[in-house]
Amino acid sequence: MKFMKLGSKPDTFQADGKCIRHVTSDLEEDVTINVADVKFHLHRFPLISKSNRLQKLIMKATEENTLGVDMVDFPGGPKAFEICAKFCYGVTVTLNAYNVVAARCAAEYLEMTEDVDRGNLVFKIEVFLNSSILRSWKDSIIVLQTTKSLLPWSENLKIVGRCIDSIASKTSVDPANVTWSYTYYRKLSAHEKIVECVTKFREKIEYVPKDWWVEDICELDIILYKRVMTAVKSKGRMNGAIICEALKTYAARWLPDSVDALVSDVHSRRNKLLVETIVCLLPPDKGVSCLCSFLLKLLKVAIFVGVDDSAKEDLVQRISLKLQEASLKDLLIPARPPQTTLYDIEMVLSIVNEYMMHEECSRDLDLGKSDVGCTDYVLGHGTVLSVGKLIDAYLEEIARDPNLSLATFIDLSQSIPKFARPVHDGLYKAIDIYLKEHPSLTKAERKKLCGLMDVKKFTTDASMHAAQNDRLPLRVVVQVLYFQQARAAAGVKSLNNNPHDTCQSTPNTDEEWEKTATEDCNSIKKQMDQIKIKEDGSKLVKKSSKNSKSGMQLLPSRSRRIFDKLWVVGKGQGENKSSETSGSSQSPTSMVPGDTKSSGSSAKHRRRSIS
Repeated sequence: MKFMKLGSKPDTFQADGKCIRHVTSDLEEDVTINVADVKFHLHRFPLISKSNRLQKLIMKATEENTLGVDMVDFPGGPKAFEICAKFCYGVTVTLNAYNVVAARCAAEYLEMTEDVDRGNLVFKIEVFLNSSILRSWKDSIIVLQTTKSLLPWSENLKIVGRCIDSIASKTSVDPANVTWSYTYYRKLSAHEKIVECVTKFREKIEYVPKDWWVEDICELDIILYKRVMTAVKSKGRMNGAIICEALKTYAARWLPDSVDALVSDVHSRRNKLLVETIVCLLPPDKGVSCLCSFLLKLLKVAIFVGVDDSAKEDLVQRISLKLQEASLKDLLIPARPPQTTLYDIEMVLSIVNEYMMHEECSRDLDLGKSDVGCTDYVLGHGTVLSVGKLIDAYLEEIARDPNLSLATFIDLSQSIPKFARPVHDGLYKAIDIYLKEHPSLTKAERKKLCGLMDVKKFTTDASMHAAQNDRLPLRVVVQVLYFQQARAAAGVKSLNNNPHDTCQSTPNTDEEWEKTATEDCNSIKKQMDQIKIKEDGSKLVKKSSKNSKSGMQLLPSRSRRIFDKLWVVGKGQGENKSSETSGSSQSPTSMVPGDTKSSGSSAKHRRRSIS
């Protein structure tokens, strides 16, 4: 820390208790100066020789025959006046970063300028400020902190502005040339301590990070911090990522961790101002350089402390540009009354909608520049797929909330396009959890909810689980069973036709799946025609040929039970209804569009074989 000594005489100022100061001298004190609650018993001549204001006040007191001079609203209080008084007596005074502003404001108040005496206190302090204090990184920050209690004097004397400009200029210095703060004040690691002991002297460490300055200015008041950061941004030489890191560090320093402390009456106003200031200081690149996790945490705090809607909208816009970087934990924003859900789902939905709006605009621009299709667009923009996985994970988490409405769940699940979900396992898991936690859903609601899924996009594991899931509607289970069987049959067929080129024969599109499904449906019907049913009480005995194992044995036990159940239902209908009605019974083959003719003929064939 820089310091400056003024005067050369020994200190003769004495204190009598807390409220009286006097000077040890052979001469009797002839004037009393009252500063706040402290009385200074001094001599006239040293004071009027340096201070124009004291000269006027003492002359006025003499004319009025008063014993003392009252200093009302003296900047810096008794300590600052004592520094000025000692300077008038020539007593040694030490100025440093902690008292220089108070001394400067007091000297200005007392009019200790060059007009009164050459080399007066105002001149000497200005030299000290410009040549030492403002050239020191740490001292500039300390001085700026002390200006808060000396407003408006420190502002009028431009000390605040000069300190801010000094700090902002130093943040833009090339880190390779930084020899202050980081090198002199930071805690050394164990390795560096060993090196320091060996070398005895270290002029500069080998590496200084670009954000070396962010922690040092965190001690500033929010108003001064805002002015410093505004000056840093106005220089135009600071990277947006570093500015975001500085804001993140400041938020971590001052925002409490607990929700109760965040919304407490004592600090709620300060926290609200802090969040609004940080949002205002975010880089103008819409937060692209900021971490999405930091922006989401800022949004959570903004909701709790009740910041203005404009600040929250700004954060939503910035988060939507980086939603693919978010994690599930980041999106779990606690809801506030009057919301009844556990998490603020409406806020997440607005973020997703903003994200999709940006993606659609980006896609339109890309498709306008080339003839690339939607599929190639998705392959080249994996961010949409990442968001799709994130939303499915979020749906799985909120599905456990008993207060979550079906409409809200459906709106959020449909907020992302279909191509963002190449696999529906995550969506299926979320729907299964919702069905489990909301058993009171009607049949129509369950059907509407399960209509969000595409069973053709299930993996084998999801298909096996869904085939045995009693919470799913029967129609969905039959669809899962059918496409599971179709997939298995397609795999066997591809191995038989071309065992060395299995990948090429696997259907990749919906049209190929439908075509394969139709073929496998006919295959299943042929296999079922070969089954002989023998009625012995309530048992059904199967008599099949050797070729019957290739199709039905591929189905799991639950599949066979459902097909048996459908078979018995079909038989009963065949005995009591016409052939047209029997042809429209719920069999696995009737699930395939455009195959009603073959289904009807199959039903007729079953009636002949049974009879």
